[in-house]
Amino acid sequence: MKTLGHTFRSLSVRNFRLFVLGQVLSVTCTWMMVVAQDWLVLDLSGDSGTALGVVTAMQFTPVLLLTLYAGRLADRHDKRHILLLTNLAAGLLALALGLWVLVGDVRLGHIWLFALALGTVNSLEAPARISFVGEMVGSELLPNASAMSGVYFNLARVVGPAVAGIMIARLGVAAVVLVNAVSYAATVVSLAMMRPPELHRPASRPRRARVADGLRHIRGRPDLMLPMALVGVLGLVGWNFQFTLPLLAKTEFHTDSAAFGLLSSALAAGSLLAALATTARRGRPTALVVAVSALAFGALEAVTGLAPDLPTACLLLALTGFAMMYFAQAANHRVQLGSDPVYRGRVMALYTLVFQGTTPLGALLGGWLAEHRGVRWVLYAGGLISLTAAAAALAAGARPTRPSARTRAPATGPAAPRALEGPSRPRPPNRERPR
Repeated sequence: MKTLGHTFRSLSVRNFRLFVLGQVLSVTCTWMMVVAQDWLVLDLSGDSGTALGVVTAMQFTPVLLLTLYAGRLADRHDKRHILLLTNLAAGLLALALGLWVLVGDVRLGHIWLFALALGTVNSLEAPARISFVGEMVGSELLPNASAMSGVYFNLARVVGPAVAGIMIARLGVAAVVLVNAVSYAATVVSLAMMRPPELHRPASRPRRARVADGLRHIRGRPDLMLPMALVGVLGLVGWNFQFTLPLLAKTEFHTDSAAFGLLSSALAAGSLLAALATTARRGRPTALVVAVSALAFGALEAVTGLAPDLPTACLLLALTGFAMMYFAQAANHRVQLGSDPVYRGRVMALYTLVFQGTTPLGALLGGWLAEHRGVRWVLYAGGLISLTAAAAALAAGARPTRPSARTRAPATGPAAPRALEGPSRPRPPNRERPR
């Protein structure tokens, strides 16, 4: 019981508990819509990997253009208000698409426009959401709250695709999209019910909060640059499951939407276990943990490309999902817990840019490769390149460095919060943190 209480200790904070309850429902329905959208694209395009890659690219292109600016907004303005507005906008967009599909006149171009609009909203929402977690729970509970965010996100990835596969077969795509539109109300209500005085906000927000200042903060920090670079490479070539899994289900195993949901849920189940495992983390992970988990992910993704049948693919995807989430959480915690809270919105905006901004190019390249060589080659190539990048990061991290006093990484452990954060509220200083 003591271990269980330790695992869920961040849920003792009322504001964070409300946030998680709203997110569980909303994110589950979002994953349902992802499955529905991708299945609709395959139906409209004749199982085209290129068309699926274009949709993914359209959804993530705004990340390249807007995320750094969104980090500036998150440092200057009330993050809770930003999240309220962006979730309302996303709900209205999903409602419009659902009604369009219901009418029956939707075309491929319409879905591309929707993906672009939703990507614009998400690029503004992500830095605020990630950095808002720290404001809800404070620095001491930040690693646990970040891991709990991974838990609910991957719980949604387990349940959402499986439910979507069944709903698409019985009720059609429109029903899934409309359910997702309604689900955004859960997040809006949870944010509205929070108690702002209980948030761990900085004593003052920077008036100008320039993007360049955040970049300058990161530039002299190899302990931040290395995990970000690794995240960029894996995001470009390794995390293309949004379009590889529907293609794998349809073109390799010749199955239906329910099997696609099963593959997605297998990947998410492994990720969920990894997220639960990282709830025990109390401090900043080392560079070795980041690199080794990336090595494991690359090897497992490449092997997944060899899966001869659906059950084997599900098993390998579960293992791949575990390694993927363990690496993602380690890199996230290393960057967040090593950055100054004054710059955290901008630092995490750059992290989001690197994490998701490479997706459009990766989706287009992967879609082309799937079209001409088959979807298995996307998994082979992604895994082997990820493996190579992780080995290079491991070698780079093994080289001894003598950081200057200005760029030296903050200490880890109980004393780290005091080194990282200035005064925020009339209480013992914590380390802030943001899924």
